[in-house]
Amino acid sequence: MKLTSILITLLIFGLIDLYVYKGITGIFQNLPKWYHITLSVGYWVISIAVLLLLIFGISNRNSFDSMNTLTLIIGVFITLLLPKVVFLLFHAIDDLYNLSVFAFSKINAETDYSRRNFISQLGLMASSLMFGSMVYGVVWGKFNFRVVRTDITSARIPSGFDGLKIVQISDTHLGSFGDNIEPVRKAVQMINELAPDYVFFTGDLVNNHADEAKPWINLFAEIEAKEGKYSVFGNHDYGDYGNYTSEERRESVESLKEIHRQMGFRLLEDENVLVTRDGDQMRIIGVHNWGRGFHQIGNLERALSGTDPDEFQILLSHDPTHFEEQVKHKTKIDLTLSGHTHGMQMGIEIPSLNIKWSPVSMRYRRWAGLYQDDEQKIYINRGFGVLAFPGRVGMPPEISLLTLRSIA
Repeated sequence: MKLTSILITLLIFGLIDLYVYKGITGIFQNLPKWYHITLSVGYWVISIAVLLLLIFGISNRNSFDSMNTLTLIIGVFITLLLPKVVFLLFHAIDDLYNLSVFAFSKINAETDYSRRNFISQLGLMASSLMFGSMVYGVVWGKFNFRVVRTDITSARIPSGFDGLKIVQISDTHLGSFGDNIEPVRKAVQMINELAPDYVFFTGDLVNNHADEAKPWINLFAEIEAKEGKYSVFGNHDYGDYGNYTSEERRESVESLKEIHRQMGFRLLEDENVLVTRDGDQMRIIGVHNWGRGFHQIGNLERALSGTDPDEFQILLSHDPTHFEEQVKHKTKIDLTLSGHTHGMQMGIEIPSLNIKWSPVSMRYRRWAGLYQDDEQKIYINRGFGVLAFPGRVGMPPEISLLTLRSIA
């Protein structure tokens, strides 16, 4: 980081910490002096140490032997920052209220002014809950794999494929798992217990480099599918996020292609495969990454070469914005399977109350689950692994089970 960037970062987060500190000490102002000293020292030592550690980590990210170190630093920083932001919002409301009452008391002499901090107290409780959730997400939440079952209905699905079971996984980011083999092994067992006909992987096997995937080859080779396993690349699979030369990136890409093969996946590179069942047929199409604001190297026209618009078609494309820009209303592709968003690894979903929200919804119109535009559908997997923030809060890692249902 440049010196100017460092100074701006210190200023922004320093102001946040000052305001949060003001609010917290205001809540506990009537407690003994020793408590205030302990609170002050603890607050500032931890806050400053974590912030300096973050700046050091980002400034020297290319010197780490493993991205797990930087991921841990970022995780600790975010785990502390978000609860502070929650408290800041509540405390700001409190201050605005107190300011308005104070101003009114100056105008109207009969009005008594007495400062209150009730909303700040609620903010402290909310931020404590947020902190606990963040800790849970880092320690346990990222391993809380769940199966999300969804029926895909269409009159274009041939009767021979009615009831076909597809498991989709995406965004494993294997470099972020470290040596946590057993939780991932249990996830592989969960996949196999579903007895899928096909397994589709929709990109981002690694964070930066193919070497991250090598320790996982044998385990992912154990994933079973009756009819086949197909995969595509995501934006993190091209070696562009590390300090690599062009030759090192090329070698990583070629190595990753071989790793897909050793794991038992047929990597689709702007191509398609015709599959049959009970005399009927459908088309599986896969493209290199194409996304708004990311790599746009996937060639959908080439991938569709030789296909028939009357066939039921499934497209594997990592980034859901590809559906927005090049698929819907421009092709006859029936179902697009994507990932990429991770559901931002945090959010809230209560289907019974029709509640579904994540901060990532401010960036992506379609970000998790099934969406339909006329007769074309897209399913977006919430991700298998983690990236940057080493946890999941309200957005568990997902194994998607998609069952095709033909409408007579």
